Amino acid sequence: MSVLLLGNSVQITEINETLKQVAPTDVSVLITGESGSGKEVVAKSIHQMSRRSDKPLITVNCGAIPEGIIESELFGHQKGAFTGAIEERKGYFEMADKGTIFLDEIGEMPLSTQVKFLRVLETGEFMKVGGNKNISVDVRIVAATNKDLAAEVLMKHFRDDLYYRLRSINIYIPPLRERKSDIKLLFGHFTELYSKENNIDFKGIEDDAMDFLINYTWPGNARELKNFCESIIVLNPGKRLTLHDVKKHLQTDQKEITSSLPIIIGKSRENAEKDFLFRALLEIKSDILDIKDQITELRSFGNGNEKRDTDFTISEERFSKMNMYDIEKEVLIYLLDRNYWDVEKTSEILDQTPRSIYNKIKKYNISKEILRRDR
Repeated sequence: MSVLLLGNSVQITEINETLKQVAPTDVSVLITGESGSGKEVVAKSIHQMSRRSDKPLITVNCGAIPEGIIESELFGHQKGAFTGAIEERKGYFEMADKGTIFLDEIGEMPLSTQVKFLRVLETGEFMKVGGNKNISVDVRIVAATNKDLAAEVLMKHFRDDLYYRLRSINIYIPPLRERKSDIKLLFGHFTELYSKENNIDFKGIEDDAMDFLINYTWPGNARELKNFCESIIVLNPGKRLTLHDVKKHLQTDQKEITSSLPIIIGKSRENAEKDFLFRALLEIKSDILDIKDQITELRSFGNGNEKRDTDFTISEERFSKMNMYDIEKEVLIYLLDRNYWDVEKTSEILDQTPRSIYNKIKKYNISKEILRRDR
């Protein structure tokens, strides 16, 4: 049975129409959108609506595999190819033969692996690690990312030939805040699902509470809404949800973050575009930063410590000389300093994997000593 996305917004309707056209073919698909917007759901829909639906769907999170073993995971290895390779092993591409492979977080794939992946895209062939013969597979490729791959190409983090090869069919999933008409429908679906799964009598929700949900920004998108529905049902069994119930579960005090952004002194018109890029990078996940700030303030108050001031200024002379690499480094230094060198938190804010952050720390030669000196 065909599985389409749940939603009645114009955007979801258009995506579903695209799925109907694309799924029956073998063309590669790139799915883009913010974290939690439903990229994996789209990938599963493509597979289930394709003629390969009775074959394997192999899901691979490229950002979760260490760089040193990702080629072995994707393409397999021969016995003795490296220390610990005690037997021959099939990779994900071989396991997905005749089916579909879903490469999530494709933007985190190392450049060296991208070359081999491009060959699979173009020829359907690859070689195992330590192998000496080509292996042919028939695999439908679906990839997804929350990154702007065009920007990654400009910054030499992603191969341009692979990018152009992937983007032939690009399905963009807009964030939940841009399709508010879907929120009520999704809420009804999730609450019905979880109330049945947990055998809980759900009495519904007050109109003002639903209005609040519809106007909430949902920074975590559909995933956040799904988790919210599950938790609020479990914690309020047999009760009709009120506005107070809803507010207890959602962060509502979303103060402006602009006061804590780096200040560009004497900004000229010529630097307007660079200023926009710089601030746009820093405003990523601003809602998460606000929440973390409040937690930090509470902890500092309890420990008798003063809140750290991590604001800084950038002079016009210095700013005018900054390129995209300088901007990325400045953003990374700022967020590492703000979060007390917590790479995990920094990776969450930037929607990147910890491995990617560590690679950039190494690339820009950033250390705690540099942070203390520069700040």
